[in-house]
Amino acid sequence: MRVAIAGAGAVGRSIARELIGNGHRVLLIDRDPAALKPERVPDAEWLLADACEMSSLEEARLESCDVVIAATGDDKVNLVTSLLAKTEFAVPRTVARVNHPNNEWLFTEAWGVDVNVSTPRIMSALVEEAVTVGDIVRLFTFRKGNANLVEITLPEGSPWVGRPIGLIPWPENTALVTILRDGQVYTPGEDQPIESGDELLFVCSAESESVLQDLLSPED
Repeated sequence: MRVAIAGAGAVGRSIARELIGNGHRVLLIDRDPAALKPERVPDAEWLLADACEMSSLEEARLESCDVVIAATGDDKVNLVTSLLAKTEFAVPRTVARVNHPNNEWLFTEAWGVDVNVSTPRIMSALVEEAVTVGDIVRLFTFRKGNANLVEITLPEGSPWVGRPIGLIPWPENTALVTILRDGQVYTPGEDQPIESGDELLFVCSAESESVLQDLLSPED
């Protein structure tokens, strides 16, 4: 898979290393000469260019890319790069970094963004996930599927503690993906009971989140 990354800063380089380690071909693009440090990621291609310029993207042969990642520290650049990649070069998959939470609403398919990654939102979710018991914590949004990855730590007093998964009437558009318990990952089975303190990961629609939380909450 060929991947172009706009933004060769610390974030872009880290992504590049991971992708190269997984066997993918990576092109790093940046308009700042100081950001071009091929010795940091020697197995990547490097291009000094402005990812918001059509001529630069043509030079990068974006039409041959399977994925474009807009990872700069400027939300405007990330939006324009994603839009050009999708509309002018028909790149199958675009991923864009969101630097400022107030701009997150812009990072949609209308701007050519298939997946947005909001660092502030992820950090906030991780904090909530670490300290919250009994409340739904949204970890990730799958825009194309109109679904979210959510986590809830099963509280004491939930009526389903000790009950097999197959007997629990999950809301519509809800799937239990995995159970985290005592540092172990468990694949949910129909006969497997859930226990107090289990971290349950679901993929569900936004409309199902409140129903799911009510279902697993302690009885009054």
